Amino acid sequence: MGRLKRLKKIRIHREGTHTLAGSLLLLLVVNAALYFGLECKIPFYIAAAISLVVYGILVNFFRCPIRLFGQEDTEKIVVAPADGKIVVVEEVEENEYFHDRRIMVSIFMSLVNVHANWYPVDGTVKKVWHQDGKFMKAWLPKASTDNERSSVVIETPEGVEIMARQIAGAMARRIVTYAEAGEDCYIDEHMGFIKFGSRVDVFLPLGTEILVKLGQLTTGNQTVIAKLK
Repeated sequence: MGRLKRLKKIRIHREGTHTLAGSLLLLLVVNAALYFGLECKIPFYIAAAISLVVYGILVNFFRCPIRLFGQEDTEKIVVAPADGKIVVVEEVEENEYFHDRRIMVSIFMSLVNVHANWYPVDGTVKKVWHQDGKFMKAWLPKASTDNERSSVVIETPEGVEIMARQIAGAMARRIVTYAEAGEDCYIDEHMGFIKFGSRVDVFLPLGTEILVKLGQLTTGNQTVIAKLK
C-alpha cells in the first residue's frame, strides 16, 4: 500500500481528543458555577480569560498539521521525526541494540511544538520496545539512557538500520508508539506521540552525512537532517 493511501490526515491529533473534550467540559462547569453562583462577575471574567488561554495552549499542543515530505525520491534520506530544536549532534556508544558507535541527533520539543512524531526513514520496522525510567529534563545528556523511553529500529530498503528513540521528560509522562515490528513504514506516517514536552533521538551509522547543526530548528517530516551512505 502506498504511503499516500496510508497517511492519516488529521488536524487535531487523536491522542488529544479525550483530553480536549474533558478539559472543555471541566472549564465550562467551573465558569458556569462562577457566573451563576456569584453576584460579582469579576471572578468569572478573570476565570473565563484564564480558561481561554489554557484551552488555547492545549489545542495548540495537540494540533497535527497535515504534512507531506514533498519529494518523490526518499532513498537514503533521513527527515526530522519531530518539530523542535537540535540539541545534540555527536558520536556515542549505543549499547541497547547496536552495541557500537553511532551518530546521535537529538531534537528537543518544547510545550509550544507539535508533538506528533514521524518516521525518519522509509523501511521496515525491525524491533520496538519500551523501557521504564526516570523523568529528568529531556535536554540533559543522560535522559537518552536513563529516562522512560520507547525505541524503534527501522531497516531501510538499502539494508541500513537506524533507530529512533522517543524520550519522556520532566513533564512528559506518556509516550505513545504506533510502530509494530514487521510493518512497512514511510516518512509521511506518524510513528507516535509524546505528551507535554520531550525529545526524540535518531541513531545513525558512522559516515552518515549530517545536514543539521546544534541550535537549528526542525520541522517534523520536512527538515532533512541527514543522508545515509
